[in-house]
Order: sequence, then C-alpha cells, then structure tokens
Amino acid sequence: MGVRQEFEGELDQLKKRIITMATKAEKSLLLAIQALTEQNIDLATHVIDSDRAINDLDEEISEAAIWLIAKQQPVATDLRKIISTIRIANDLERIGDQAVNIAVATMQIGSRPLYKPLEDIPLMSEKVLKMLTGSLEAYKTDNTILAKKVADDDNEIDELYEALVQELLTTIAKSPELTEQITQLAFVCRYLERVADHITNISEHTLFTVKGKHVDLNQ
Repeated sequence: MGVRQEFEGELDQLKKRIITMATKAEKSLLLAIQALTEQNIDLATHVIDSDRAINDLDEEISEAAIWLIAKQQPVATDLRKIISTIRIANDLERIGDQAVNIAVATMQIGSRPLYKPLEDIPLMSEKVLKMLTGSLEAYKTDNTILAKKVADDDNEIDELYEALVQELLTTIAKSPELTEQITQLAFVCRYLERVADHITNISEHTLFTVKGKHVDLNQ
C-alpha cells in the first residue's frame, strides 16, 4: 500500500469515527426528549451515564487527527479535512452535553404533573434532529448546497425558541406556583436552540472543507 493510499485510509477511518459519534449524540438527544415527555427518570439517568462514550470518542478523534497531521504533514486540502474533523467532533460532544442538560432538567421536574401535555418541545426537537441528519449527510457527501439549507433551517428553530419562551413566561405570570417547572422547560428550549447552533457549525465546517474558506452561517 502506497503512502497516499494509507493516508486516505486513515482519513476514512476518522470520518467513520465521526459518523459513529454522531449516531451516539443523535440517540442521546432522542432519548433525552423521550425521557422528558414520559417523565422517565431512569431513562434520563441512562442519557447522563451514556455521555462518557461520546466524550471518549471526541478525545480519540482529536488524538488521531493530531497524530495524522504530525505524521503525514498533509497539504492544504487534506489539512482542512482533518481540522474540520476535530471541530465537528467538538460540536458533536457539545450536542451530547445538551442532551445531558435536558436529562438533568427532566430529573429536576421529576414526576410532578406537567402544566400541559408537551407538544411544542417534541416538535422543536424533531426539527433539530432533522437538521442533524441533514448536516451529517452534507458532511459525508461534501454537499455544500445541503449544508447551507440546514443552516437556513436554524432560523425556524430560533423563531420557535422565542415563541415557546414567550409562552412559558406568560404562563409563569399567570401561575407563579409553576415557576420551577416552567423554568426547567424554558431551559430545555434553550438547550435545543444551542444544539441547532452546533449543527449549523457542522455545516460551516463542511463548507470550509470543500471551499477552503470560513463562512459564518450563524446569523
């Protein structure tokens, strides 16, 4: 096997690790929302305990990427791929952290009846998870058009976040005894909004890899 072939094989392994990490982060977020809607404390605990695997992958990817740079001294195009891999891993790790934050909020709410059936937050999470799927597909296929579309979808998440928080604040004003629960639900909305920002970052990293310049999509 030639040097170039070996290098491309190692790049491919990095990409596969990213996909594995993304799958874990996606599952963690999905389970965190399920734990919230079902008020399932055991499931929330599982989400928190599972975060170590995501953190470990982040460290493994960073170490492998840095070693690859040191060993191969890659040219500009390849270097961009490696740098983007490190950045995407970091954003995925932060998405995992937000899933943990949602699980913690679920535990804070506990088994007390929710002030109303949760519909808006699960809807918001579905849109966020769809963004994550799109951003990863863009990354895997170097699809800059899809990467930009995913980033555009973040505007809808921002609007949903603002509307939900406004509704929650109005509820507190009417029912101050619900303040603790409403505050935790507002935090969950914020965590989902942050996940969407990290997904937008992943799209930015894909554009950087393909085009060689940084584009700020978080606007």
